[in-house]
Amino acid sequence: MRKVVKFLAAVAAIVVAAGVQQNADAAFVGAPMGLRGTIQYIKFDRPTLAPMAFTIFCLKYKDECKPRPQQIVFRGGRLKLTAQRLAQMQEVNQRVNSAIRSEPNLEGLRGEKWLLHPASGDCNDYAVTKRHDLIAKGFPARSVLLSEVVTSWGEHHLVVVVRTFSGDLVLDNLSGHIMPWSKKPYRWVRIQSPKNPNYWASLGDRAV
Repeated sequence: MRKVVKFLAAVAAIVVAAGVQQNADAAFVGAPMGLRGTIQYIKFDRPTLAPMAFTIFCLKYKDECKPRPQQIVFRGGRLKLTAQRLAQMQEVNQRVNSAIRSEPNLEGLRGEKWLLHPASGDCNDYAVTKRHDLIAKGFPARSVLLSEVVTSWGEHHLVVVVRTFSGDLVLDNLSGHIMPWSKKPYRWVRIQSPKNPNYWASLGDRAV
């Protein structure tokens, strides 16, 4: 309970500093989730193939896919969610959502390019750009993972999952809110491994 109180106090400090309560509420819908019961973590299932477009992305942006041996996967690869981390996540989510003009991919797999900081693009471009920017801000790569989901209308979609001790949080171009993964209305398909960004794991056929 003390940890929850300290965390909520940190979030409140951001609100005071910003002077806008509404923006702070939008920043992290799941902030008080510790008061609602057990924290939800994503459970990795079996190893699976990475998306083909991701493999092509790695050939173009080799640094984005390099294993980082200096970042030992400790205690599941999660990070402590501080007020500063929360503010950085919200800044990246809002900035990238605003900077990239949404342009649906009408060519299917052939049209998936997965570009960093394009002027326009689809969910894949938003996701890889957010992951890149969070790592550039000092987030450990083991805690910032790409994940493929299926929306309620049946479309495959790419999001960023930040794994913290306060829960696994989702940055999504379809929302300005940062939310716990268990609150997103998606079917979770596969996700990068914390140990190596080139390895992916399935999450089972489940809806949350």
